[in-house]
Amino acid sequence: MKHFWALLFLLVPIFGVLTFVLAPYYNHSFPRDISENGRVIDQLFYFILYLTGVLFVATEGALFYFMWKYNGRTNREPVKYSHGSHTLEVVWTILPAVTLLFIAIYQMNAWADAKMRKPDIPVTAEITGRQFNWDVRYPGPDGILHTPDDIILVDGEIHFPAGEEILLSIKAADVLHSFFLPNIRMKQDVVPGMQQYMWFKCRESKAEVDIVCAELCGWGHYKMSGRATFEPRSEFNAWLAKKSAEQQAHRITQATP
Repeated sequence: MKHFWALLFLLVPIFGVLTFVLAPYYNHSFPRDISENGRVIDQLFYFILYLTGVLFVATEGALFYFMWKYNGRTNREPVKYSHGSHTLEVVWTILPAVTLLFIAIYQMNAWADAKMRKPDIPVTAEITGRQFNWDVRYPGPDGILHTPDDIILVDGEIHFPAGEEILLSIKAADVLHSFFLPNIRMKQDVVPGMQQYMWFKCRESKAEVDIVCAELCGWGHYKMSGRATFEPRSEFNAWLAKKSAEQQAHRITQATP
């Protein structure tokens, strides 16, 4: 086939676009968004995706055109050498620079909301990543973390009150981890020795979503999964009271000779 390689490269943008268009119909799109600010993250993602997608198709189209036109088996014209166009080089240097600058400015507010504007509220819970689990510490009845009545859980099941701003204190006990809530559109890398924070708000009254580690943290990385349950404040308080009572009963049992 005279134009085999040209046609092969043409399949790249065709299958790329088809994959993007058909993915939602096969449940390979974003997970359900339950976050109050998730829409902003999704809009930013799709804006960049569409922009780079158009450039990708245009670049692959140009590649196909030149491979087709200047096929060595059909084009017998002698080779022509050119020094190129200085003006064209300046243009295709400036355009990407301006585009990247626009994206940097366009995303600044979303980044500030997610990573810089920490709400002035008490910490809801402390999350600790360790090989290979997510531990959670809730303040006990006194409402203060790191006191004897704290509620400590290591089963990977984490509960949060829905419809409220949640502030998490996150740290690592050993190596790098990354606390990721795909349905909340939030992810925080966890670095040993650093105290970091994550904040978000679930707009649904009741939901259960996955917790994953998005940083390769060792041979058991695949096991660092969990479930986050969002529920009304009354149900959350009842669950917390139950866990506190169970923990207190366990302490009494351990202390009894």
